[in-house]
Amino acid sequence: MSALKIKKGATSHSAYNLRPAFSETIERHTLAVVVGNEPGVLARVIGLFAGRGYNIESLTVAEIDHEGHRSRITIVTTGTPQVIEQIRAQLGRIVSVHEVHDLTVEGASVERELALMKVKGTGDKRVEAMRMADIFRAKAVDSTLESFVFELTGTPEKIDAFIDLMRPLGLSDIARTGVAALSRG
Repeated sequence: MSALKIKKGATSHSAYNLRPAFSETIERHTLAVVVGNEPGVLARVIGLFAGRGYNIESLTVAEIDHEGHRSRITIVTTGTPQVIEQIRAQLGRIVSVHEVHDLTVEGASVERELALMKVKGTGDKRVEAMRMADIFRAKAVDSTLESFVFELTGTPEKIDAFIDLMRPLGLSDIARTGVAALSRG
């Protein structure tokens, strides 16, 4: 997946701006971090982001090797290329971190997210919600006379698009898992 690029305003070229002329382009990156599955590791990783003012757009954590006591943390974050490289380097210095991979620059990857969405409505809105769910291949996992709970798996962009369509139809609650990602091949 290529980096999402968002241009910032032009940089000032004044004598007071002594920073090097690094790229001001903000990119979205998906990082896969393999860590020891032990108390406090997630707190140290999150503390790195919080302490330096880096944003986390998505965070998922799960054990991947029960016998080896290892977990995988998938983090979606944004920043300039220099900030992303700094994040990678600082993650690599944490004692319990075994591997850090930037899936965005290491080649093609697959990203998926799971979302549950409650849509309340009757009549035509109910029919339209079911029609849209069918188009997006969302599955109704719960149904009452007044609402549905839909399950949808896909890219974050697909889930965002479905949410936007469900809002006028009675979307009342959303739960999202965050991005899970693997490199291809």
